Amino acid sequence: MKTLLVVVLLTGLLGMAKTAPAEDKTLATVPSVDLQKYMGKWFEISSFPQSFQKGCHCTAAEYSMTDKGYVRVVNTCRKDSADGKAKVANGKAFVVKGSHNAKLRVQFFWPFRGNYWIIDLAEDYTYAVVGDPSRKYLWILSRTPQMEPGLYQEIVDRAAKKDFDVSKLQMADQTCAGK
Repeated sequence: MKTLLVVVLLTGLLGMAKTAPAEDKTLATVPSVDLQKYMGKWFEISSFPQSFQKGCHCTAAEYSMTDKGYVRVVNTCRKDSADGKAKVANGKAFVVKGSHNAKLRVQFFWPFRGNYWIIDLAEDYTYAVVGDPSRKYLWILSRTPQMEPGLYQEIVDRAAKKDFDVSKLQMADQTCAGK
């Protein structure tokens, strides 16, 4: 099963690398990100479905700074149901120079890296929206497993104005959060 998860994640990252050229600057990010404030746990509220997340429930990511200057990424989810077996994927994120920490390149398997552009961020770092210039990837994240519906709709509306096809967003199952 571990091999299957590796293959699924690798396939998704290969797709990201092919469809999301780093030179595409048409997607605006937030002006800057305080990485210390960004560190910690984030819950997936919704996202565009991706093959490497198929069957995932209660998806979350934990970010922490390393003494080597990159961000440690630990993605977790429960496979096939909220009571399913926990799966973990470990990776690294590297800040893109000149982006004021708003653009990162995430790597789960060397040498493949995918774009992780922070395109919307609450002033108090309670929610974040991560996208890719190809607009094939979008995640709405929150510090809590649920988000107030009005706020969620405002975030979705802003993503639509950035030319994301928000009709593809699927709500994440967070019923097992805290278990």
